[in-house]
This record gives sequence, structure tokens and C-alpha cells, in this order.
Amino acid sequence: MAERNSGGASRSRSGDGGENRSSNSERGSKSGESRSNNRKKINPADLARTAVQTVAQFTGRQPETVLGVGRDGDGWKVMVEVVEMSRIPASTDLLGSYVVSLDEDGEVVGYERRRRYQRGQVGGEEG
Repeated sequence: MAERNSGGASRSRSGDGGENRSSNSERGSKSGESRSNNRKKINPADLARTAVQTVAQFTGRQPETVLGVGRDGDGWKVMVEVVEMSRIPASTDLLGSYVVSLDEDGEVVGYERRRRYQRGQVGGEEG
């Protein structure tokens, strides 16, 4: 009888308590998480890839560098650098700095060139 009680007690703790906990958590996930967890977790590398593809499509040139990825309110901004005109020597190449705006789900909502400059030019950083 002692084994049965201890077995029953342990079953009650892990079985009933666990089932109630999982039922409560399942209920919570169905009601509360539907709003907050429907968004996929954003990976900055994925945002950068999306921005690079967008700039390549719009400019017809392959971006050279991702200069930065950052939050912007409810969305994201990714700055990408493109060689717009190759020159000799390469230190005089003409570069363009583009900003791609993405929403909280990583979808593109905006695009613009922020700056045009020579590769060797110092300063004048704009975001």
C-alpha cells in the first residue's frame, strides 16, 4: 500500500499537475500569444540579404557592403553601399549609400539613396 500511495502521489504531481499546467499554457498560447507571437523572429542577416537583393534589383548593380542594420521605431533600416561608377585607381570609385526600410516582419517598405561619394572621401556620414 505504501508503494501504491507513493506511486499515486508521484503520478498525481507529474500527471495531473503537469496536465493542468500544459492545458493552461495551451490556453494562454491560443489567446494571448496569437497577437504577440504571430510575428516571426527577425534575424539581422536575413534583413541584410533582403536589403541587398532590393538594392540590386533597383540599381542593377551588386551591392558591395552592408554598412549597418538597426531598429527604426517598429521596423528596421539597413544601409547598403554600392559601387556606382568604377574608376582607375579604385580609390576614386564613385559609391552610393542606400537605405532600405523594412517593417517589423522584414518586408520592404522603403528605399532611397542617401549619399553619393568617392571611395577615398572621408567624413560626411549620414544615416
